[in-house]
Amino acid sequence: MSALSGKEAAGAASRAVAAAGLDGSSVQLEDYSQLRERYLRTAHALASAAHDLKTPLAILNGYVELLQSEKLGSLNERQREVLRDMRSNGQRLQQYIQDFLNFSVLETGELKMKFVVDNINICLSEVCRLWSPRFQEKGLALYFLANEKVIEFPFDAAKVERVVSNLLENAYKFTPAGGTVWLHAEPNMWDRRSVSSPWAVQERRRSPLTQPNSVKISVSDTGPGIPAEYHLEIFDEFFRLPTSDQCEGMGLGLAIARRLVQGMAGKIWVESEPGAGCKFSFIVPLKPPAGESEGRE
Repeated sequence: MSALSGKEAAGAASRAVAAAGLDGSSVQLEDYSQLRERYLRTAHALASAAHDLKTPLAILNGYVELLQSEKLGSLNERQREVLRDMRSNGQRLQQYIQDFLNFSVLETGELKMKFVVDNINICLSEVCRLWSPRFQEKGLALYFLANEKVIEFPFDAAKVERVVSNLLENAYKFTPAGGTVWLHAEPNMWDRRSVSSPWAVQERRRSPLTQPNSVKISVSDTGPGIPAEYHLEIFDEFFRLPTSDQCEGMGLGLAIARRLVQGMAGKIWVESEPGAGCKFSFIVPLKPPAGESEGRE
C-alpha cells in the first residue's frame, strides 16, 4: 500500500475527527490543555529542584564568608584570591536560581500584586543606593535625580524595584568601564489606543489627554547598543544577543521585567541603535488594573 500524501493524510484526519463527532477546534483545545498541563507540571518540578538548591548553596557561601573573615586562621594572598572567586561564582549561581524561581512564579500564574500609595522617587533612590557600589567598582557612573513632578500613586514597590534592578543589571553588564547610566522618572500621558495602533484612524482618541495618567521610568546607558531587529526578541525568555556570549546570565532578566510590567498593566520597550547606547523604558499606570486593590502605608 502506498503512503498517503500530505493532502490525503489531512483529509483522512478530518474525516476521523468528524466520525468521532468532534470539530477541529475542540481537538486543538484539548491538545493545548494537555500540553499546558504538562508544561506547568514540568515548570513546578524544575522550580522545586531550583528551590532545593538554595539551601546547600547558601551554606557553602556562608562557609566561604567565614573563611574570608579569617576567624578560622590567617590566609595568604593566593588563598584570598581563590575565596574571592568562589564567593563571586556562588553569588552568581544564587542569582541564576533566584531568576529561575521568579520566572517560574510568573509562568505558572502565581504572581501577586500589591498596590500601595507610595513615592516612586524614594523607591528608585533606594534601588540606586543598592546598585551604586557595584557600578563604582566597575568604573561606571550611575545618576538619578528625583523628579518632584511625579505625584504619589498606588504601585507595587517591590515589583517596580525588581524591574529597575533588572534594567540596571543589564546596563551594568553591557556598559564598558568609564561609561554612564541614568535612571529617570517622569509623568506621562499614555494613550493606549494610539500606541497599540497608531495607523488606525478610527482608533484615535477623540478627547486629548490633559493630565498625566502614568509614570514613565527609563534606564539609559552608553553601551554598544542593540540592533533594531532584536528590539522585540530581547524580551523573550532565555534570549541572548549573538554578541553577548561572554556576558553572564540566563537571558531571563528582561523577560521577567516584561512579565512584571504587564502584571502592572503597563508596557516596556527599548530604543537603541548600534554604537549609541540603549534606553529601556516602562510605563506604570497611575491607577491599578481593574480588580486589583490599592491601599496606603
